[in-house]
Amino acid sequence: MGKVAVAAAVIGTAAVVGVAAVVVRQRMKSSGRWARAVAIVKEFEEKCGTPEGKLVQIADAMTVEMHAGLASEGGSKLKMLISYVDNLPTGEEEGVFYALDLGGTNFRVLRVQLGGKEGGIVHQEFAEASIPPALMCGTSDALFDYIAEKLANFVAEEEQIFHQPAGKQRELGFTFSFPVMQTSINSGTLMRWTKGFSIDDTVGQDVVVELTKALKRKGVEMRVAALVNDTIGTLAGGRYTHNDVSIAVILGTGTNAAYVERAQAIPKWHGPLPKSGEMVINMEWGNFRSSHLPITEYDHALDVESLNPGEQIFEKLTSGMYLGEIVRRVLLRMAEEAFFFGDEVPPKLKIPFILRTPEMSAMHQDTSSDLRVVDEKLKNILEISNTSLKKRRVVVELCNIAATRGARLAAAGIFGVLKKTGRDIPKEGGEKTVIAMDGGLYEHYTEYRKCLENTVGELIGDESSSAITFEHSNDGSGIGAALLAASHSLYLDDTSSS
Repeated sequence: MGKVAVAAAVIGTAAVVGVAAVVVRQRMKSSGRWARAVAIVKEFEEKCGTPEGKLVQIADAMTVEMHAGLASEGGSKLKMLISYVDNLPTGEEEGVFYALDLGGTNFRVLRVQLGGKEGGIVHQEFAEASIPPALMCGTSDALFDYIAEKLANFVAEEEQIFHQPAGKQRELGFTFSFPVMQTSINSGTLMRWTKGFSIDDTVGQDVVVELTKALKRKGVEMRVAALVNDTIGTLAGGRYTHNDVSIAVILGTGTNAAYVERAQAIPKWHGPLPKSGEMVINMEWGNFRSSHLPITEYDHALDVESLNPGEQIFEKLTSGMYLGEIVRRVLLRMAEEAFFFGDEVPPKLKIPFILRTPEMSAMHQDTSSDLRVVDEKLKNILEISNTSLKKRRVVVELCNIAATRGARLAAAGIFGVLKKTGRDIPKEGGEKTVIAMDGGLYEHYTEYRKCLENTVGELIGDESSSAITFEHSNDGSGIGAALLAASHSLYLDDTSSS
């Protein structure tokens, strides 16, 4: 009996030791996995680093590229396009003006009534329509006839008070968000279609001529006074309400900047100097690149797999199209190498662009004690459930790293423009510089916006930062275009003399 008891005790002890060993192994495995996950996050944070010295180098590189782009066509990664806008709105414009905003598969037509210095924007209304897929790859006439018809219907509903006086044509600002080689304030040749459009007989044609012919065919009496892009429109909208606006930045799905340059500082400008002595430049800064930019392996892989490898590098680091995707790529590596979400890699985590920036923003800005929003987003988007609070905190930290880098790089870009225009140092007489901002990323991602504005202040320094302010200038592609039609109206002399 004693032997049996001893044997049982030995077996029992062995079982306990075995279980303990399994527990220890699991703990070691778990702590090893956690250490690997932490190492991946730490490495990502280090490579995304944006210390002040680096940001100054990036700003200086931006300024150098701006000079090169103004000197000659193709002289820089920055196109520095001449917009032919030399008259920004003053706030004194009066009358009824129209805008047509063609930015993709939807378009809008707007009517804006301006009431001069005292009245401002008295009235605005718009109608929206989507472009049937068949017209996106049909003929030029078919597309522009469709747009002109919608515009004709909108004009037909015009109330009596908005009718033009006898002998005065309606005027329109045309926002056309496709690559155009502009040749004057109201003419420009389509270089290529993007965003799913493929209409061969429009390429190489003046889009204003195409629209004007369609308006005639549909019996609409209207003159296209200005051909603009949304960033220039944002600048115009900002200037209308603030005379000190000299820079506009869009941070949305993509990013771009425009600013007011001295005409004499544009060597590639060969026309007569404008009366104002100034010219608005469309930078197309999304295509900026520099060896100083903090690019990680995740950014490199994203770029290689993108539709435009090697292009729009600055945009891929800073804009709403890409921030969520960068976070997804880091999470995927953690899932593969550190088993962050368990033994299996969540299938949804492998899908590119499944994590959009609005969802990333919601997780980053989750203030609940148990990070409930992070838990919900992981469940609903990536089908990852039962995450610990510790892991949810890591997800928030990843969002913070990507957003902080993006915002600080955008701030360095703004600082570069301020340096180029001499607005980085205090002006005598306390002259202010107002930066007109637009885009969903800037408007809705509060942490990103705060970081960007604080970083510009940090780079400018205490003495100058009070002279720089940010203003949200909404709907540059709509109201901004109508305002540019007003500031480039054929009838300016009539209103000024009356």
